[in-house]
Amino acid sequence: MALASVLAVALPLAPAAADTPPSAQGLQPPNVVIQWSNAGMSAITKSTMGPPMVARAYAVLHTCIYDAWAAYDSRAAGTMFGNGLRRPEGERTAANKDEAISHAAYTAALDLWPEYKSDFDALMAALGYRLTSSTIPAWIGRRACGAVLDYRHRDGSNQLGDIAPGAYSDYTGYAPVNLPMDIAEPLAVHTVKNPDRWQPLSYRVGDQVITQSGVGPQWRHVTPFAMSSWDQFTAGLAQPARHGTVRFEQQAQQLIDYGANLNDRRKVVTEYWADDFPGTPRPPGRWLIVGQYVSTRDAHTVDQDAKMLFAVANAIFDASIACWGIKYTYDSVRPITAIRYLNRNKQIPSWSRAGTGPRLIPGDTWLPYQPDFLMTPSFGDFVSGHSTFGAAAAEVLKNFTGSDAYGETLVYPAGSSKVEPGLTPARPITLSWSTFTEAEAENGISRLYGGIHFHDANQNGRVLGRQVGTHAWAKAARYFDGFPSP
Repeated sequence: MALASVLAVALPLAPAAADTPPSAQGLQPPNVVIQWSNAGMSAITKSTMGPPMVARAYAVLHTCIYDAWAAYDSRAAGTMFGNGLRRPEGERTAANKDEAISHAAYTAALDLWPEYKSDFDALMAALGYRLTSSTIPAWIGRRACGAVLDYRHRDGSNQLGDIAPGAYSDYTGYAPVNLPMDIAEPLAVHTVKNPDRWQPLSYRVGDQVITQSGVGPQWRHVTPFAMSSWDQFTAGLAQPARHGTVRFEQQAQQLIDYGANLNDRRKVVTEYWADDFPGTPRPPGRWLIVGQYVSTRDAHTVDQDAKMLFAVANAIFDASIACWGIKYTYDSVRPITAIRYLNRNKQIPSWSRAGTGPRLIPGDTWLPYQPDFLMTPSFGDFVSGHSTFGAAAAEVLKNFTGSDAYGETLVYPAGSSKVEPGLTPARPITLSWSTFTEAEAENGISRLYGGIHFHDANQNGRVLGRQVGTHAWAKAARYFDGFPSP
């Protein structure tokens, strides 16, 4: 792979401006923190890792970067050795920081994505580092990251497949209550054993039939970054609406109404924030890209980016643990099942894939506004991962920058949709966010526009994410101030 492709990240739509690495905007090349963050995102775009696994991978990568960098800072404490790797003042040069960071990031990348070793080798060569270098910065980088990896290999994620066979495989014995739904056919009522519970989907990719299995049932057992446990912030959250209640019917009708009244802007918002499928940095990566915009906007140094992306990535990692713990507590029904089940004897309005506006369809054939191969992710509705990730990241970014100000603007060309290619949007659409709060709110509601989540999953995810993000920032700030964890 060419170095340029290692530094770039595929997007669900093709923006005409911004949302690309700084080097692609004609500015100075990105620093090594950004380059290695992009290398990780490039690997994710080609992988099939689920969202919580992606969140953990980014956190591991950026923790290794941070711990290597901290050895060359006069104040910051590392997560594994505290102040034990601190280098003398005379060694705290920009060159030594870059070298230590790169060897740490390379070590992490090989552990997380060994199948892309050639890409990471190419980046090391482009940066001018020998893989077997015996310099002190190289040793610091490998030592700092090695300790992080040793710790994370025993964190309950099952990365190595040593708890149950298969990397990141479930070891809790989870099995869905409902039988799979073939999304190409009307809902077969007998497949819905419990209308409150998640139903896996079967769909076709070419001649292959793929049936979903639940992703990440074991994630509540993963060791968090800052939380004491996955359920630390669950008090005060609502519970998902139950079948047979007015609320259950209302939430389904709201999404029917959204789907029947989608305009080009809402379709673009849905696709921009989706990041659900291969070729994208996945939902956790979207917020690292937001961080990159902040880095460019504020002309960050290596020091600032090592800290900021460390804090963002670990807040999102904790968000994944809190969110997935709740998801598998309720195993709650997704809109595609609920709407089809409630409206199986009715005609309801829906968006038209032909781009001709809403039309009436049999209720038991309703589809969300998503690509054919990913109508709904393979886990329950409540709470929304997107909403939890976004709110957690926004809290960190507000605290790190000292402001809610964001200020990014993107322009999407006509016809760039993945769902309705060549048709949507009919004219270029401009997206812009003045604040991080505005961005995370749009990120959350995009899942309602797309028919992926109900209102309560979004709102409670945002509440959860804000608490997780605030807590993660407090711990990260202690590291920055030189106070290692007890």
